Amino acid sequence: MNLLELLRGRFFKALEGWAPDPLTASALVKPATDAKFGDYQANAAMSLGKAMGKPPRQVAEEILAKLKWDDILEKPEIAGPGFINLKFRNEYLQGQLTVAANDDRIGIAGVSRPGRFVIDFSGPNVAKPMHVGHLRSTILGESLARLHRFLGHMVITDNHLGDWGTQFGILLYGYRNQLDAENLKKNPVAELARLYVEVRKGFKSGTDEEAEGDPVQDACRLETVKLHQGDKENLALWKQFMPFCLEEIDAVYQRLDVHFDHTLGESHYQPMLAKVVADLLGQGIARESQGAIGIFLTEEGTPALIRKRDGAYTYTTTDLATIDYRIREFNPTDILYVVDSRQHLHFQNLFETARRWGRTGPENGPRLVHVPFGSVLGADRKPIKTRDGKAVANLDQLLDEAVRLAGEIFDANRAEDAEPENRAMVAETVGIGAVKYADLCQNRTTDYVFSWEKMLAMDGNTAAYMQYAYARCQSILRKAGAGPDTLDTKASIHLATAEERNLAIQILRMEEILVASASELRPNILTGYLWDLAKSYSSFFQNCPVIKAPPTLLPSRLLLCHLVARCLKLGLELLGIKVIERM
Repeated sequence: MNLLELLRGRFFKALEGWAPDPLTASALVKPATDAKFGDYQANAAMSLGKAMGKPPRQVAEEILAKLKWDDILEKPEIAGPGFINLKFRNEYLQGQLTVAANDDRIGIAGVSRPGRFVIDFSGPNVAKPMHVGHLRSTILGESLARLHRFLGHMVITDNHLGDWGTQFGILLYGYRNQLDAENLKKNPVAELARLYVEVRKGFKSGTDEEAEGDPVQDACRLETVKLHQGDKENLALWKQFMPFCLEEIDAVYQRLDVHFDHTLGESHYQPMLAKVVADLLGQGIARESQGAIGIFLTEEGTPALIRKRDGAYTYTTTDLATIDYRIREFNPTDILYVVDSRQHLHFQNLFETARRWGRTGPENGPRLVHVPFGSVLGADRKPIKTRDGKAVANLDQLLDEAVRLAGEIFDANRAEDAEPENRAMVAETVGIGAVKYADLCQNRTTDYVFSWEKMLAMDGNTAAYMQYAYARCQSILRKAGAGPDTLDTKASIHLATAEERNLAIQILRMEEILVASASELRPNILTGYLWDLAKSYSSFFQNCPVIKAPPTLLPSRLLLCHLVARCLKLGLELLGIKVIERM
């Protein structure tokens, strides 16, 4: 049950036919900012009053005269200049809680018009181990995939690996000039990562930007061109490198519980690139300039190269081939690119080129969406990166540290009924959950500072706190003997106290939260809800005895604990985080 959409639907019917733009006006029904004013608040009277030339309070009275409310709401109240405060009847909430308790989806409906989403996320360069800089795309993308699938959309996840670009030219040059053969045998991925860093140190510019007369960069570019042109030796080395790289990356994904339907790297699209260039030239979208082929979206702007002077193709060429392939193979309604905000201009140009190419547009083709996110910052408040070779933990090392610290927390806070033999499992679950939640609870468009202390805190808006709240619910149910087969899910629910009622509202808000989190592509909406739910449960737990409750209230309060546990578990699972029965 989506309480918010229920109310908006009622207001739309009340406004239809006499108010200008009833859809926009009904959308001004929002959750109340303070529970003492009610559960929700309708704020349309002020704007409607201005548009209709009437006092807002008069408009509010006219809305209520047309609104059907008495079957679900207490009598609405008009406050201030025209705010309409809305409070659900307890009887209605009790009925919806009973429905939720006896439904596999906790009463949460799927979308009425499901879409087909291709979600492109993670996309590391396979020539080096994953590092903390890959964290946000991987975690955000997995969460968005889970959210959309749960709501009923068809979701196709694709990990667009960097397995064919300039980094392999760097590796090939390093292999020929700076290889430590013994290290390659012992730890291939570590040696390849070392080569990448060492070769880049030799670039005159210190970056991947082309520097005139830089012999090392020129040599690396030549190796890339030879690979793209099918040079047998370079191709053989590429095939030799790839299994080591993929094995290392897949181990990290398995540990993070991240899954892909497809892993179609840049190499998959290599046979398609010449046709893309020819097609764009033929349509006049691209043209030759100084021996290269570029797309000039504006006459004065820098062109987006799709073939360099040396014949090598670019990321733009590959991305265009990828769009074309995904449209043909997957027939999506939406393609989401979960890529950091620094790539904004690239995607802006890419999407415009795809539009001119006829692959997408207002009336044809899928919606192309860049889902940007900020950087993970170190203690110096600068983006964490590995290019300069400084000491930055690789992602698997970072996860190891999170698990180690979580194990220490388990030892210090172990509950009486926690099982010591499960320490390793608990540490892994809490540690990795902490890393994920700390990222997902941020507004994705902002940077955040990576902090062990904050992410592993046992109080506050953290995974550990949510996992603990879930474990506490389960502990109460176990002590009361209310297991899956013995809990009375049809028990009468009592909302006699403010704490019980607040908890009921939080439980029943979950559907509107999931819809908002998916539609706005913001998992932090869900984490904010889980935090509110956990706080409401804590207040309930402190003020409403459960196991020692009177016999008339015990079944109801056990059922509320059960529903909270289910909401916490579902919410965390949609974020890619596991729960623990005993903590």
